[in-house]
Amino acid sequence: MSQRIDTTFSGLRTERRSALITFITAGDPEPAVTVPLMHALAEAGADIIELGVPFSDPMADGPVIQRASERALRHGTRLADVLAMVRTFREQDSRTPVVLMGYLNPIEVIGYEHFAREAAEAGVDGVLTVDLPPEEGGELVEALRQHGVAPIHLLAPTTTEARMARILERAGGFVYYVSIKGVTGGAEADLSEAADKIAAIRRHTGLPVGIGFGIRDAESARRFAAISDAVIVGSALVTQVEALADEPQKIPAAVAARVAEMAQALRQAGGGA
Repeated sequence: MSQRIDTTFSGLRTERRSALITFITAGDPEPAVTVPLMHALAEAGADIIELGVPFSDPMADGPVIQRASERALRHGTRLADVLAMVRTFREQDSRTPVVLMGYLNPIEVIGYEHFAREAAEAGVDGVLTVDLPPEEGGELVEALRQHGVAPIHLLAPTTTEARMARILERAGGFVYYVSIKGVTGGAEADLSEAADKIAAIRRHTGLPVGIGFGIRDAESARRFAAISDAVIVGSALVTQVEALADEPQKIPAAVAARVAEMAQALRQAGGGA
């Protein structure tokens, strides 16, 4: 599947450390910020970068990321622009995995095969399509697999073990466990409940399991890294972007400083899962 994702998790297992996956919305607050911010994230210690594709109706996202999509869309940021950003990022960084997270409509517009080919050529390593039920996603999953792009799937606290097993048959790269019953930026998850669910997930797959939705700072990242192979941080970073939207030149350094704190916490914790 995705060599960069596999290599990253293999190296982290050797280090006995969980991955830090950082989310930003492409084109937020303006397109020129995205690639410098991606480089800043990688330099600060992000192991994988999750790049949100702006969409008009981001149903899984809370107000913070909804507003980020709105800002990006005001600048006309399209899926093709996001792929172009990844291509530009790859001119200097051939190591850090990049995962696109978004919704189905923009992909359907250009076609599954065309999208998978363009994504692979741009240097995308994985794709997470929030609103595509795995039972209906066979065509896209197959197209992604044929081009070496990992089809990443979400699992929720309400996912039954029977359905979990069906979903994980098609998963690649890593598994994204949504730690709360709600949208991004919600309340922090219950650590014990999340640990039980991740243990159940591991009964059905050997893929790394990442946990997201509700991780806000170095301390929460450290605690949830103890039960998972990766922690995924999004709304906390997008909030910083929003606060500096009128001073975009300050965004890469400011967000990188927070990411560096989280990366240091994970290094100190060691062990991971």
